[in-house]
Amino acid sequence: MSKIVVVDDEKMVTSAFKALFKVEGYSDVHLFNNPKEAVEFLKTETPDLIISDFIMPEMNGLEFLTEAKKLHPEVSMILLTGYADKENAIRAINEIGLYKYIEKPWDNDDLLMNIKNGIERSHLLQNLRQKIAELEDAKAQLKKYSEDLEKIVEERTKDLREANKKLEGIINFCADGIVILDGAGNILQVNPACENLTGLSENTLCKKKFQEIAYSDNKEQNSAKENKTGEIFGLGDENSEVILRDYYVINSLSGIHTPVEINFAVISDDNDKYVGVIRDVSVQKETERLRDDFIATLTHDMRTPLLAAIQTLKYFLEGAIGTLDEKQKVLLSTMLQSNEDLLGLVNALLEVYRFESGKLELCKTNFSVKDLINQCFKELKPLAENKSIAFNLNYEIDGDICIYADRAEIKRVITNLCGNAINYTNKNGEINVLAKIQNGDFIFSVSDNGNGIPQEDIPNLFKRFSQGTMKKRSTGTGLGLYLSRQIIEAHGGKIWVDSKLDKGSEFSFLLTDIGEK
Repeated sequence: MSKIVVVDDEKMVTSAFKALFKVEGYSDVHLFNNPKEAVEFLKTETPDLIISDFIMPEMNGLEFLTEAKKLHPEVSMILLTGYADKENAIRAINEIGLYKYIEKPWDNDDLLMNIKNGIERSHLLQNLRQKIAELEDAKAQLKKYSEDLEKIVEERTKDLREANKKLEGIINFCADGIVILDGAGNILQVNPACENLTGLSENTLCKKKFQEIAYSDNKEQNSAKENKTGEIFGLGDENSEVILRDYYVINSLSGIHTPVEINFAVISDDNDKYVGVIRDVSVQKETERLRDDFIATLTHDMRTPLLAAIQTLKYFLEGAIGTLDEKQKVLLSTMLQSNEDLLGLVNALLEVYRFESGKLELCKTNFSVKDLINQCFKELKPLAENKSIAFNLNYEIDGDICIYADRAEIKRVITNLCGNAINYTNKNGEINVLAKIQNGDFIFSVSDNGNGIPQEDIPNLFKRFSQGTMKKRSTGTGLGLYLSRQIIEAHGGKIWVDSKLDKGSEFSFLLTDIGEK
């Protein structure tokens, strides 16, 4: 609603304005016959339009509007004047900044149009003044923010300098080699340790690809020299970090091929830069070799006295030194079993050494997979019957299928998986052996309804000396599943387990090299 102030010393004129405004719907109208009273009103109220007569006693229209302009500079003001005062009205518009002057007698339509436009003009000026005030305030805030930002930038720059200085010291004095690559495998930056490792300066290294100074025992890695860095090292959206083992760095000066482990990680959002930390593992490799050679020598030399002791105990039990009473038989049988268990452990350790040292050569032949499984099943069935376990064998194979593999090693895996199922299945339990062909691959599975394996222990099952659980120690060596994995992977296959606690486990392996007999 618009507030209008009208000042005229003639009451007849203010009454006419009152009637006119009532007809036009203006209700917030304030009429004054004394301009001084109007000035006092304007000191506390802000109108949208001021209409004033020119000739008035005590204070003429120009004097009144001048005072009103001081109080409300944005309010539109209309001066009512006679024809003789037209020049004074024009001068007032220029000097005071009035909106309009209207000559008496006026036309009501023209007056109403000027009143409406004047009110709109006041509103526009008020909004403009408000926007200017807001802009001034925003300008002040922006100035303050700019000053604060400069201070923050200065502090952050100081922190970054200190951080860069520390990082530079860490990189330069790090004992491990550090290399930064782009997406194509080009070397962008190295530290002094990397220069020492390769025997090349940073300028020379930055002209090479990483694959020119390092290689892997893995043939697939070496054949991927033209691929992207992320593809070569297995870095992608899911893998932001990966450790590479069995790599070697070539020293151009000495010709030494240093065994290393490399930890690669992505260091840019668009996966086009990578950092690699290169660690010399020569001492570790030599220690492992000496340890493995020691174990191999020790276990090999232990087999001779063990075999002699086992054979001697068998002679005793067969009556080579005369008839034995029951107590003597029990003692000798216990000794025989303990020596045979120890021989099994020694043999397992030797097998582990053979696989890890690369000294095992698979003797592959074509053989009937059904014949092998049936043989293993017959040998193990008495063990299951001793525990009243239902031992079932099922085939999902059409005809007789041959696989090209090392028969003795595959038998070792089947025997180990079935033997474990028998050992860890409770009395009166059930074991199901399944052999099938799926998508052209041979799959062998052994499932039981035993106690199952905790989920947190499953990742460790196929590691050395793992027995399937950290909560309980069994009498096994912890090498059976590890050897099984080594054998299957040496054949290019895969071995895995599915298990649920208190429901049982299913061990499976897959081989791809099959055909009809």
